[in-house]
Amino acid sequence: MKIVIAGASAIGSHLARLLSRSNQDIVLIDSDEEKLDLISSEYDLMTLHGKPTDLNTLRHADTDEADIFIAVTPNENANIASCAMAHAMGARKTVAQVDNHQFADTDNEDIVKRMGIDTLIYPEELAAETIIKSLKLSWVRQRWDVHGGSLVMLGIKLRETCEILNQPLRLLCGPQDPYHVVAIKRGNDTIIPGGNDELKLYDIVYFMTTTSHISYIRKIVGKEHYSDVKNVIIMGGGKTAIRVAKMMPPFIDTKIIEIDAVQCEELNEEIDDSRFMVIHGDGRDIGLLKQENIKNTQGFLALTGNDEVNILACLSAKKLGVRKTIAMIDNSDYLGMAESLDIGTVINKKLLAAGNIYQMMLDADVSNIGYLSSVRADVAEFIAQPGSKVTRKRVVELGLPRGCTIGGLVRGGTGILVSGNTQIEAGDNVVVICYDLNLKKIEKFFTN
Repeated sequence: MKIVIAGASAIGSHLARLLSRSNQDIVLIDSDEEKLDLISSEYDLMTLHGKPTDLNTLRHADTDEADIFIAVTPNENANIASCAMAHAMGARKTVAQVDNHQFADTDNEDIVKRMGIDTLIYPEELAAETIIKSLKLSWVRQRWDVHGGSLVMLGIKLRETCEILNQPLRLLCGPQDPYHVVAIKRGNDTIIPGGNDELKLYDIVYFMTTTSHISYIRKIVGKEHYSDVKNVIIMGGGKTAIRVAKMMPPFIDTKIIEIDAVQCEELNEEIDDSRFMVIHGDGRDIGLLKQENIKNTQGFLALTGNDEVNILACLSAKKLGVRKTIAMIDNSDYLGMAESLDIGTVINKKLLAAGNIYQMMLDADVSNIGYLSSVRADVAEFIAQPGSKVTRKRVVELGLPRGCTIGGLVRGGTGILVSGNTQIEAGDNVVVICYDLNLKKIEKFFTN
């Protein structure tokens, strides 16, 4: 597959990391030569110094032969223009990152198509969807729904109240048990566990289960005392906060604290709902937070454009008794530090966007894909094709690469947990978790 990526910032460089492992024909365009030199020294791809809106640059990249052209520069206008140019030159598919929600509205879909853009990526929307899922399960760090919720993967930090610590997984996760442990984050290490591995205090553990057994998982990890989120304070009134507010479930009351008075006025106009209160002030002000009854607030979202402020604000909120804290972290270099500080759920819009785009690169029928930043693992939902290798043997006999595990599958709308004796059938939606492994190596198991 010929892939041209315009933009070597966070989304583009993360895509380069993912795609360079798959032996694709990749060209990365950027006007920052130093950034390109750094990426080319780490990843196996071709770089091209130039502006993505320059016709000669696009010609040198052989854009007319591109199977997919991806524009993810920080400049929305450049992304739209370069996609339009790539489409006119003959690129088979174009993808543009946008910052204005109007482009992503379904009412404008036909206009966007006529502009030569096949797919839009709006990171704020992806972040908001992830945040809302996290709020609905206050005791969960990360939630991953498979096939509309037929299966669910839950990332949970284990505390002293957990019932299943220090026991071999072979005694906990048998064929008849309603969950599987598919990944463990322990300190800086990631473990794709086997039967002899044990869960330890403060591990972040990823459980695969069915929706009907979520309450059971909550019990065995000792999180039944965690309050459900009914009140939320959001620090920062930017684009992500607006998208979160528009998606907020009706049972959650929300306060948005914004330091800029003009932005407060815009928020009041944008969000016309009695459940929301916009407060002009500094979300780092402990006195203000206490005045706004933070001690009786179950959720705190730090969504400003400053990573350090978001991290510190979540730490303060936890000290004030808030159970569910979510920090938006823009700089991926801060993710490990943020997670080690135990600040709660961490959201990185750029990783979410890159994972969303990466889904388009796989030749197999992949209906869902993501990246678990805390364990540096890819999660994909493959559809098993008739006659594919995965349908010809039991799971234990497939010879899956090291660092890969199958967490579950969906058959006929029903979620099924997978054991070594499971026989996957054509048409099954299969959830695969891979640590430090190219998904292309897994893809071949699911295609003819």
